Formats: sequence, C-alpha cells, structure tokens
Amino acid sequence: MELISFFFDFILHVDKYLESFVQNYGPWVYALLFLVIFVETGVVVMPFLPGDSLLFVVGAMCGVGLMSYPLSVGLLFAAAVLGNQSNYHIGRYFGPKVFQWEDSRFFNKRAFDQAHSFYERYGGVTIVAARFMPFLRTFAPFVAGVAQMNRARFVFYDVTGGALWVGGIITVGYFFGDLPFVKAHLDKIIWAMIFIPGLVILLGAWKARRVQAKLSG
Repeated sequence: MELISFFFDFILHVDKYLESFVQNYGPWVYALLFLVIFVETGVVVMPFLPGDSLLFVVGAMCGVGLMSYPLSVGLLFAAAVLGNQSNYHIGRYFGPKVFQWEDSRFFNKRAFDQAHSFYERYGGVTIVAARFMPFLRTFAPFVAGVAQMNRARFVFYDVTGGALWVGGIITVGYFFGDLPFVKAHLDKIIWAMIFIPGLVILLGAWKARRVQAKLSG
C-alpha cells in the first residue's frame, strides 16, 4: 500500500519531486528523465508512468531556469523515439502470439485490444495521436510491430509523433507552467492530462465496438 500511495503522490506532485532531484543531483536529472520516458514508451508492461505531466513540469522548470530547454527537448525526444523503436521491435518479435496472452500483472490485455482496434481503424496516424494518450502510447508501437507495419513508415510516424509530443508539451510547460493559476491548480491539471485522453480512448473503443456489432449483425 505504501508503494501505491507513493506512486500516486509522485504523479500528483511530480513538480516537487523533480525540483528536489534537481537540487540534490543536478545534471543526473536528465539521465533519470531519459530513463522514465524511454521505459514508458519502450516497455509494453510499463504504461503507467506519468509521461505527459512529467514533460509539462520539465517545461515549467526550464521556464524558470532550473533546467536547459534545448537539452531537455533534444534528450527526451531521443528517449521517446528510441522507446517506440524498442517497443515496435518487441511487437514484431512476438507477433501473433500476443493475441493468446491473458491478463496478468505485467500485461493489460484490454488496453492492448483497444490499442489494436484503434490501430486497425486509423493506421499509422495512431502512432502520432497515441503519443498524447496515456496507456495507448505504450501499446501503439507494440501493436504496430505485431501488425508488421512497414519499418520506414513506422519510423516516419514515430519521429513525427515524438517531436510533437515532447516538443509540444515541454514548450507549453515552458510558457505557462510558472503562471500563478497553473501552479495553484497543477494537481487538477495533471488529473485532466490523465483522464481526458482516457475518456477519448474509451469513447473511441465504444464507437468501434458499435460499428463492429453492426457489421457482424
């Protein structure tokens, strides 16, 4: 229970944890951030890391001079792209066997099925759109690998999505993260960054099921 409590506290107060880490360990914060973004996007069993809120807080810290904006964007862009590449190749390796996997502590079959349904409907654009959707962004490159998506096409969407996600959210945090209103309501903003994309995913999955039911009926 203590670990779960710490995890939720970290997500909601990632700004305080990150600021403390910068003050205590200095440049090592870049290595930590690279690892977090790489693992969230590159390891299919780790979809619960706070990618969006983390990028926003990094931007806010860059805005007040605690971190370097160009270094943060460049390094985390590389982590996001390399993470997706890793996830894609894991998917290609396991291929069709994935569809027989059951729910477990390390694999969320429902999330995988939703990502697969979204991918089948929207193709390569999913790789870009999924960057802004928690959980889905972890499974989208994996699903693309399972579906044997062309490598060159995947790289194009991976790089495009990574640039928009990392560059976009860090830049928004850079310009708006230090505003009094944002600082006072950061926990609510973080929850919104988690739940609003989640609702979009659920709505998309519901619509996809309705269409599939009509086709099969």
